Amino acid sequence: MKLIKSFLLLSKFILCVQLMTLNSVAEVERSSLDDNPKVKLKGQSRQSKDKISNNWIDLYKPYSEGPMLYRLLKPMGFDQKKKYPVIVSLHGAGGKGMDNRKQLKGWNKILAGKQIRSKYASYVLAPQANRMWNAIDLKNIKNVIMELPSVDMDRIYILGHSMGGHGTYIIIQIDPDYFAAAAPSAGAGRPRTEAFIDVSLIKDLPIWAFHGDKDRVCPIDRAQKVFDDMKKLKGNMKFTIWNGDKHAIAEKMFTGGENGKTYISSDRCNKEADFMKWLFAQKRSTSSR
Repeated sequence: MKLIKSFLLLSKFILCVQLMTLNSVAEVERSSLDDNPKVKLKGQSRQSKDKISNNWIDLYKPYSEGPMLYRLLKPMGFDQKKKYPVIVSLHGAGGKGMDNRKQLKGWNKILAGKQIRSKYASYVLAPQANRMWNAIDLKNIKNVIMELPSVDMDRIYILGHSMGGHGTYIIIQIDPDYFAAAAPSAGAGRPRTEAFIDVSLIKDLPIWAFHGDKDRVCPIDRAQKVFDDMKKLKGNMKFTIWNGDKHAIAEKMFTGGENGKTYISSDRCNKEADFMKWLFAQKRSTSSR
């Protein structure tokens, strides 16, 4: 009798283990299908398909042909009879790589919002690099923009945070006449970075820079020097300092904040307080064409 009871207990134990294993496999397979939008489930509802396609990241279409990986957000309600600005978005060090995904940051989500796309129809070009931005990137960016339909070449804007802000300064110095405006955030360099910004090259380009006064990654003293040098040349630069903020200020150029104070380098500056209104009001001067 004891032998029979032991056998029955062992049989129940084996059955439980098999059921648990089957459930685990089912969960893994179901998870794999949910994480892969390319897998079509039999009887999948239109609602679930729309949920995937409405993800803001999916609005930035990936392109990998040619020498540069990039994502592109096209103007909402595109009309080929109209001309659209281009916002070039440069990621920071956290976006470096070759996956064509990590370069999309919080400000890219803001720019993909329905309200802002409706009010400020434009292309948003988000390239990806695996090292500091340089002249090769500028060349590739120009080549992409050249092939886009219905672009307003007098309204090419560039912005970025941290390494992206650093890259913004690098690129506008190479060809300041190509851009209508620039917005570097926390981009004047790290503590041991050698001086790399010659303000005489960019004094005529409308620039709005942003920095947190408690930033330890890219200390504000370098950004302050750029602004002070720009004032001496009566350049066209606005400088917003976020009181008490550290390095993570990238999205605040769009959302604003009560702890910010903006300074201007000369009377040439457009005093518009709203960043997107200011940006879209900038056009490349006739002498720069």
